[in-house]
Amino acid sequence: MSSTIPTTSGTQPLDPYKAKSLDDDLPLAQKITDLSTFITEQKFGMLTTKSSDDDLLTSRCMALAGKERGDTTLIFHTNLFSHKTMDLTAHPTETNMSFLDPISGSWASISGTASIVADKETVKKYYSPALQAWLGDLGDGVHDGGPEDPRIGVIKLEAKTAVYAVSRKGVIGRAVETVKSVARGDVPAVNSIREVGRGEFDECKFLFFPLGVGLVVVPD
Repeated sequence: MSSTIPTTSGTQPLDPYKAKSLDDDLPLAQKITDLSTFITEQKFGMLTTKSSDDDLLTSRCMALAGKERGDTTLIFHTNLFSHKTMDLTAHPTETNMSFLDPISGSWASISGTASIVADKETVKKYYSPALQAWLGDLGDGVHDGGPEDPRIGVIKLEAKTAVYAVSRKGVIGRAVETVKSVARGDVPAVNSIREVGRGEFDECKFLFFPLGVGLVVVPD
């Protein structure tokens, strides 16, 4: 079976929603900065991994703990003895993180390569006392959910590709535009879809101002 599918019927796109919504002329810097802003605001998303036991996929809710390399590497906490850690160790390149704003309808899907980091310096850097609620205290003076707990590790997801949609209108505006589009036999242009392709995350170097007051993107 062919890995490609037709995209047009005559002169008309077969996926008119994407054709009308895709913003493919935006500067790369803006695409990455807007993506970073969105996932920071949402914080919670779904991490999808390929099982270490079979070919099935599993998704888990995760909280964003930080970002590195100019916001192109996402940071999450993990229990080093959990199944998701096993999944990511066995299949590091088959990883996806998705985010959704249910109010605006904006969403993001980021695919990349995951690595598990267990060194104490990194763990302490991103440690949060909230982890104690998920790890518990085993009462042995070691596994207590604190920053020295040997169960705590960090997931680093290096983004390779991304697609995301930014809502162009509010709830009422989207509803009105949808009704108008149905009446016209058209599709509504309520979202701005952006794609970050392979290699684009590596095309920019990010420089942060002191005290986090801004972000400058300098293309290579």
